[in-house]
Amino acid sequence: MHGPAEMTTPAVMDFDQEDTTETSTDRIVIATKNLYRAYGDKMVLKNVNLSVRHGEIFGLLGPDGAGKTTLMQVMAAILDPTEGTCTVMDHDTVKDAYWINSHIGYMFQGFALYDKLSIEENMKFSADIRGLSKDVFKERQERLLKMAGLYKFLSRPAGNLSGGMRKKLSLCSNLIHEPRLLLLDELSLGVDPASRKELWDMLHESRDDGVSIVVSTPYMDEAEHCDRLAFLHEGEVLAVDTPSNLHRRCTGHVYELITDDRGAAHNALVAHEDTLSIRHMAESVHFQLHPANHIAPDLKAALTQNNGVIEAVASSLDDAYTMLSGGEKSTAYAERPPKIHLPERLPEGGRIRTEGMTIRFGEFVANDHVSLEIHPGEVFGFLGANGAGKTTFIRALCGLQAITEGNAWIGGVSVRDEHKKLRNHIGYMSQRFSLYPDLTVSENLSFFGGVYGLSRSDRKKAIDWAVGVTDLGNVKNNLVADMSGALNQRLALACAIMHEPAVVFLDEPTSGVSPAARYKFWQLIQTLAEVGTTIFVTTHYMEEANYCHRLGMMHQGRLIGVGQADQLIKELPPEYEAKSIEDMFLSYIKIEDQRIDDQRVVS
Repeated sequence: MHGPAEMTTPAVMDFDQEDTTETSTDRIVIATKNLYRAYGDKMVLKNVNLSVRHGEIFGLLGPDGAGKTTLMQVMAAILDPTEGTCTVMDHDTVKDAYWINSHIGYMFQGFALYDKLSIEENMKFSADIRGLSKDVFKERQERLLKMAGLYKFLSRPAGNLSGGMRKKLSLCSNLIHEPRLLLLDELSLGVDPASRKELWDMLHESRDDGVSIVVSTPYMDEAEHCDRLAFLHEGEVLAVDTPSNLHRRCTGHVYELITDDRGAAHNALVAHEDTLSIRHMAESVHFQLHPANHIAPDLKAALTQNNGVIEAVASSLDDAYTMLSGGEKSTAYAERPPKIHLPERLPEGGRIRTEGMTIRFGEFVANDHVSLEIHPGEVFGFLGANGAGKTTFIRALCGLQAITEGNAWIGGVSVRDEHKKLRNHIGYMSQRFSLYPDLTVSENLSFFGGVYGLSRSDRKKAIDWAVGVTDLGNVKNNLVADMSGALNQRLALACAIMHEPAVVFLDEPTSGVSPAARYKFWQLIQTLAEVGTTIFVTTHYMEEANYCHRLGMMHQGRLIGVGQADQLIKELPPEYEAKSIEDMFLSYIKIEDQRIDDQRVVS
């Protein structure tokens, strides 16, 4: 059986696996000791030692495959440890599983609501199986659903709720019996920023009432809401600390570079021994170094060529996670596309333009007179709540959804009238990666090359380039069904860009992947933009908006703001204070909602 695993934490960081400040036995609600968990021959949790205190929000942070869900299921007494122990409220998860199951609230990723039951009926079912009296149920239901903003929708079937409303109802169902411990596995995955804020407001209120909460998340910005965090990487706990301490430990290691040649800067950073990580933002190169407050003279000289300007910047939890997991320098800057020979190029390249584009489904207006222009080579981020109209907008531009009114053009070609001409000039990467699991990487690429109409010689050239820039060379003969989510993401991107489209549409492209994988992904995106490819990306990950040249915000089918993030923040009225892109986005939604309310009063 496995013994305690050694951890190779970078020398610049000095973390204990567990921060033991102010811990006493009467304040501990969960404790793991030398915990291992295996599935067959694969060890997915390795020597986990941590504790969760009474009345705190404790975050499990890490990408898909880090071990978050497995650890959560051990804490919920659903899985037994392979080795080591886990105690919950002084009860052993193996010996006292039934007691733990009945005294906690556990919400897993696919928490099941009954779609044909109403909100009230779902709540009553949760109360009945926990033996709550009618009077207690009524009081708690009213209080919880009012807090969640759901009380006025009591009779609405769960199947008719948005993603954010479903998550809030699921949380209320888990709170109905007032557990003193909540385990929430990726509570806000796929939830829009507005609903995410409401969920976290509910968690903070529960914590203030003395509830202990463990929440797992892949979102670094969301982790800022936690009192303490455990960083999980390939089944190991890299560190347990507060967000502020994690930021402080990174201070002095993080810089941003503005340069006329990001490719040369990237390669200089890759070649230098002091470099810990590199990521490519919309207007700058963000990098970390091993030494604190020092840039070696030779590296500084290489970076300041081509009008390079270096500035020390504040760290993020992305930076801390990357440092703890050993850094990510990536490889040489991605090669530019090989210029394959499509039958024709679009007259205006990757320019996107819409004029009054409206899409109706009966009386419902999904896109309401949207007028927008996106320039060739621009990385354009599309933000909006679930149901705001983002996916409908993309489907219309791809010719998959009829336009009711107005029109749209890609590269000067009418989407409404000539959409068949655009098929070979568009790349689309959906959230669920439209790949063939029973085919290998090479076979998937060859199939898509044929769909795009590439000749045999161009197809080989395109596949070689796409495999190279997405680092798939070592898995070309692997079946897609056997690959990780991160590898599938890279293959989906390779399939979307191999034919050198004028426009690439990316729908939630990096959800759940590690910071290192996200850095590589965005480096390639910036390379494509440099050669004139227009990138249209939707995201719920607010920090990712920093990778976009401009942002567009959708709300209830209407475009409520377009521009650079800094510009949009400056244009807010004085009464709205926005310290982040999330604050800015929520402020614009409030302004639009107020405008709609004022309009109703006038009419």
